[in-house]
Amino acid sequence: MSTITESVEVDVDVRSAYDQWTQFETFPEFMEGVDEVRQLDDTHLHWTVSVGPVTREFDATVTDQVPDQKVAWHSDSGPEHAGEVTFEKIADDRTRVTTAITVDPEGFIEKVGDRTGLLERRVKGDLERFKQFIESRDGHETGAWRGEV
Repeated sequence: MSTITESVEVDVDVRSAYDQWTQFETFPEFMEGVDEVRQLDDTHLHWTVSVGPVTREFDATVTDQVPDQKVAWHSDSGPEHAGEVTFEKIADDRTRVTTAITVDPEGFIEKVGDRTGLLERRVKGDLERFKQFIESRDGHETGAWRGEV
């Protein structure tokens, strides 16, 4: 099992960064290998992801969600993983977004990807693409969910 921790600073206020992150169905727009995320209800998601030629589907549950602070989850099926994304106000228009993901890769390709640092690079790239995504929208998120879990 590996833990990957990465951060990025985005030039938007903490509310905009958090609100965009809660729009799980937009993840394929900035997350490499994420083919689809369907939000089933307030706390349950169905994911379809690709690692190389391997496609996996799994369900996940949002276990902790505090507006403008954090979103945490764990997988319910498929590849075992869990994580947390935190949002830290740096300035009125600047936010640090930090992910901490624990993953237990399944199968040969995923294990090789983990050992070679592919998963770490993918998470870092996803955060950089999130930065570009939200900043290109001039801080206007595609939606918001302000509930707590």
